[in-house]
Amino acid sequence: MSSHSSLIYAFARDKGVMVLDGRPSLTLAVRENSDPYALLEARRVLGRPFKVETFSAEDFARQLPASYARADLAEEDEAAALAGHDNLASLAEGLHETADLLDGNDDAPVIRLINGLIYEAINRGASDIHVEPNEDELTIRYRIDGVLQKVLNPSRRLATPLVSRIKVMARLDIAERRVPQDGRIALSVGGRSVDIRVSTLPSRYGERVVLRLLDKAKALMSLEDLGMPIETLERFKAALTEPNGVILVSGPTGSGKTTTLYSGLSLLNDGTKSIITIEDPIEYGLDGIGQTQVNDKVGMTFASGLRAFLRQDANIVMVGEIRDVETASVAARMSLAGRLVLSTIHTNSAAAAITRLRDMGVESYLLSSTLRAVLAQRLVRRLCLGCREGYVPSAAEFEAAELEASEAHLFYRPKGCASCRNTGYTGRVGIYELMLISSSVRTLIHDDADEAVLAETAFEEHPTLFQAGIARVLSGETSLDEVIRVSRKEGARHADL
Repeated sequence: MSSHSSLIYAFARDKGVMVLDGRPSLTLAVRENSDPYALLEARRVLGRPFKVETFSAEDFARQLPASYARADLAEEDEAAALAGHDNLASLAEGLHETADLLDGNDDAPVIRLINGLIYEAINRGASDIHVEPNEDELTIRYRIDGVLQKVLNPSRRLATPLVSRIKVMARLDIAERRVPQDGRIALSVGGRSVDIRVSTLPSRYGERVVLRLLDKAKALMSLEDLGMPIETLERFKAALTEPNGVILVSGPTGSGKTTTLYSGLSLLNDGTKSIITIEDPIEYGLDGIGQTQVNDKVGMTFASGLRAFLRQDANIVMVGEIRDVETASVAARMSLAGRLVLSTIHTNSAAAAITRLRDMGVESYLLSSTLRAVLAQRLVRRLCLGCREGYVPSAAEFEAAELEASEAHLFYRPKGCASCRNTGYTGRVGIYELMLISSSVRTLIHDDADEAVLAETAFEEHPTLFQAGIARVLSGETSLDEVIRVSRKEGARHADL
C-alpha cells in the first residue's frame, strides 16, 4: 500500500496536504496558501515527523491524481465478492447514507463500488461502462454485445464522488469540469491485463464518463476465430498475400474493424516482414510490430506518420483510420511504392467506401490502381441456445428477408432465460461482405461508376452484408430482427416483425 494511504484523498484535496511517494524519508507536499492547521492534523494522523515541500496550486493539482491513482483492481477475492447486480445495488444503497463520501473516514466505500462495477463489467463481457448523471438520479449502464443495459440507478449525490474518483484513477485533472478529458487506467484482474480508456464530457447535470474496457486476451484473435464463412475467409487471406496495395475494413464504430485488422496483421507477422502501425489510440500491443501513437498536439497525424513510414523500410503498414484526403492519398501513394497498406473507413457497405474516398477527393485513377479489397462487417448478437424458440415466419418477415414465402424455412427468435440474463442473446458473431477489386470492378472505379453498379458487379456471385446476415438467421444463430438492426439502416421493418 502506498504511503499516502494514511491521508485520505478528500483531506489531501481540500486541505492541500498529501504524502509524496518515492522520497527517502516521509515528505509532505503542501499547496501554497493552504491552512497551516492542516499540517498539525497530518502530524496527528501520521504519528511521526516529516519534511515539507511547497507546491503551487497548479503543480499540486497535477500531482494529486498521480499520487492517489490506484493501478490495480481490488484483491481478487474482494472483487469477486462485489460481483453481481444485487451486491452492486446494495453497495450503492449503503453509500447513500454517507453525507459526503470523500469526506468520510476513508476512501474505501467509493473505491469498492468502482471496483465492483469494473469487475462485474469484465465478468459480463461488457465493452463499455457509461456513468450518466441526470436531474434526479445517476444512471450506470454496461454495453454488452453492442447494446446498452442499465445496471444501477443510485442517487445523483453519488455522481460527484464517483466521477472524481474515476478521474483520479485515470490521472485526469479533477478540478477541470468544463472541457472533455481523456485518460487511461491499467488494471490486473484474475491474472489478465485490462486497459480502460476513460473519457469525460461536461453535461447539464455534471460530467458524463465512459470507460472502454480493452481486454487483450479477447482482442487478439486469429482470422479463423472471427467466424467468417470459409469462402470469404480464403478470399480475404488471398488479398492479404498481395505484395502491395490498399485493403480497407469498413463499418460503424463497434463493428470489430480493429480486431479484424489485428487478426490480419497477426497472420502476416511471420518474422520475415517489417510491419508498423499508426493508431489513435494504440488499443493493444502486438509483439514484433512497431506501433506509433497519433499525437495531434505535436503534429503527429496519420498523414505525417505515413510519410515518415516511407523512410522506415516497412513492408506492411496499418493506419488506424482514413479520415481525410491527405491520409487517403498518402496511403495510396505508399502502396504504389510497394507497400501493403491496411486501414479502416466508416461506411455502410464495401461499395460505399469507394464513394467516400471519391468524395474526400481521391482521384478515381489512383483508387483503381491501388485498391485491392474492401471488407464490410457488422456484429450481430448470437441467440442463446438455451432458450431460443423456433417459429414459422410471416409473409412480411419473408419479404423483409428477401426470401420466397413458399420456402419452408424455420426462423428463431429470442425468449430469455437465466443464463442469458433474460436478453435472449449471448455473445456476438460477425457478418461480412468482401469486395475484391477484380479487373471489371477496377474498370468501373476508373470510369467513375456509381455505388449501385459497383455493388451489382462485385457481388454478382458473392453474398452481400445483408445476405450474409440472412444466412446466419437460416442457420439459427441470430434473429431476423437483429440482422435488420445492424445491416439495414433504412430497414424493411414491419409492424409484425
